[in-house]
Amino acid sequence: MKTRKNLRPAGDTLGAAPIAKPWGGRFSEKTAASVEAFTASIHFDCRLFRQDIAGSCAHARMLARQGLISEAERDLIVNGLTAIEQEIADGCFVFRPELEDIHMNIEKALVERIGPAGEKLHTGRSRNDQVALDLRLYLREETGRLDALLTDLQKAFVRLGRRYLGAAMPGYTHLQRAQPVLVTHHLLAYYEMFGRDRARLADGLQRINVMPLGSAALAGTGLPIDRAAVARDLGFPAITANSMDAVGDRDFVVEFVAACALIQVHLSRLAEELVLWASQEFGFVEIADRFCTGSSIMPQKKNPDIPELIRGKSGRVIGNLMALLTLLKGLPLTYNRDLQEDKEAVFDTVDTVGQCLALAAELLTGLFFRLEVLDAATRGGYMTATDLADYLVVKKLPFRSAHAVVGRIVAFCVEQGRELTELALDELRVFSPLIEADVFAVLSVAGSIDSRQSLGGTSGQTVALALAQAEAALGLQPAAGVDRGGS
Repeated sequence: MKTRKNLRPAGDTLGAAPIAKPWGGRFSEKTAASVEAFTASIHFDCRLFRQDIAGSCAHARMLARQGLISEAERDLIVNGLTAIEQEIADGCFVFRPELEDIHMNIEKALVERIGPAGEKLHTGRSRNDQVALDLRLYLREETGRLDALLTDLQKAFVRLGRRYLGAAMPGYTHLQRAQPVLVTHHLLAYYEMFGRDRARLADGLQRINVMPLGSAALAGTGLPIDRAAVARDLGFPAITANSMDAVGDRDFVVEFVAACALIQVHLSRLAEELVLWASQEFGFVEIADRFCTGSSIMPQKKNPDIPELIRGKSGRVIGNLMALLTLLKGLPLTYNRDLQEDKEAVFDTVDTVGQCLALAAELLTGLFFRLEVLDAATRGGYMTATDLADYLVVKKLPFRSAHAVVGRIVAFCVEQGRELTELALDELRVFSPLIEADVFAVLSVAGSIDSRQSLGGTSGQTVALALAQAEAALGLQPAAGVDRGGS
């Protein structure tokens, strides 16, 4: 959600009377304009308006239950805040930079709307615990949104895996052809990868979902507040145990951004493979035109700009994580104004990762594998050499000896410019008398793949089971039959 549009131009408030600072009682000079501009955060923390108002409404209800304000004052406050929330959502609220942040902008507007009752809202709280609450509410929501986007991406991989079930491709180590695998097995590797990302977000949610309000500035409050009631009202299962830690803690923010950085790294790895696979040198896939761009000078070009940008934005998200860690490393307890700098990194991370996840899932719907290219690629590079070594192990030859025998066979093939499958039985037996006619079954791509029946392996049976389990976990119905698309 973009909220900068809610900021009126500075000219809208020119000529207005200076606004007294809520903290200005002990000051004899007006704040310098340069300081106001430097310290204001409203241009970015305005997007926390819903969370700020939700927390304030819960706080007001608690104050009324505790007899610290009247029920009539509570109703004035809640109704006034609800109206302000609607104004902000509609884009007609005037944010005032001289009021510094979202908290003071809303509070000032409330007082102007309902009078002295609005001045009682801040009873028993501080902006220190207020912003901690807002951030926790915001990240709780964004954790759920990112989990939904990750789920959509997992579904895209599983649907693509169902579409190409049975197709083979080269598997790589060191970017060198290593062993043949099923396309679906490769795609399900990403299903697992992004599943771990979901688990990390879910685990971090336990530490986000802790209620800090009532910690006040740093020492708690002497007023008879009911923190448990506020926690119940806002749906928090736990309450912070130490008021000093509560207002100075941003571990939950770092943890969230760290999880996002790893999500973005995984997206970058996917993007790198798509860039490689779409190149003429590989030619493994075709990315739909709607996800590519052209060149301003070379009319023949079809550039994979979406994967490239996803790959590039990983640096941005990793940078946000480094910025947060650096921000925190030198801070004494408790709250310090430095912590104002956490929000832009968080907001940029949320926006960047969310957009990249959505685009990656959409891009996969327009991805086609060139099966004839994949088939040809699996038949080169001696990729069944390990299968030949395993064959000799079954014949009771120690693995290291088998490895050496197959190494000599491969060297012979390289010298002759031939593949393993092109050697005759008598040529193979020169290297080991254990080799018999049944060897050719294990030298085939299909034989190699089907032999990998260990748990988590790439055999057809194992992959089909893994695919079915993924579909069940995501609530997907298996496609009827196999449609490998127009490639």
